[in-house]
Amino acid sequence: QLVESGGGLVQPGGSLRLSCAASGSIFSLNTMGWYRQAPGKQRELVATSTWGDDTNYGDSVKGRFTISRDNAKNMVYLQMNSLKPEDTAVYYCIYRSSIGTNYWGRGTQVTVSS
Repeated sequence: QLVESGGGLVQPGGSLRLSCAASGSIFSLNTMGWYRQAPGKQRELVATSTWGDDTNYGDSVKGRFTISRDNAKNMVYLQMNSLKPEDTAVYYCIYRSSIGTNYWGRGTQVTVSS
C-alpha cells in the first residue's frame, strides 16, 4: 500500500514537500518514485529512485525537484521548489516490484496558482 501526503495549494515560486509511505513487502533495492497527471494529459514521470544514487527526473522538473528516500521507514519524498502553474497535477507515488509490476498510490493534488 502506498499513501501520499503533502499536496496542497501553493503560489508560483513556492515550495512543497510530498511524502509517500509504503507498507507491505517493500524491498529497498526496488524503484520508488513519483509520476503526475494533469487534466487532459497523460501520466508523466516526475522522479524515480533506485537503491543508491540511481535517480531519474523528468526534463520539466530537473533542477527544481529532488527525490529522496528513507529505506528504514519505507518512505519516499519529493521536494518541489520554484513551482510553476504547469506543475499543477495529481501526484502519484509508485513502487516497482522485482518482477516489474507497478503499484500506485491514490494520489495527492498539487495546485500552483496565485
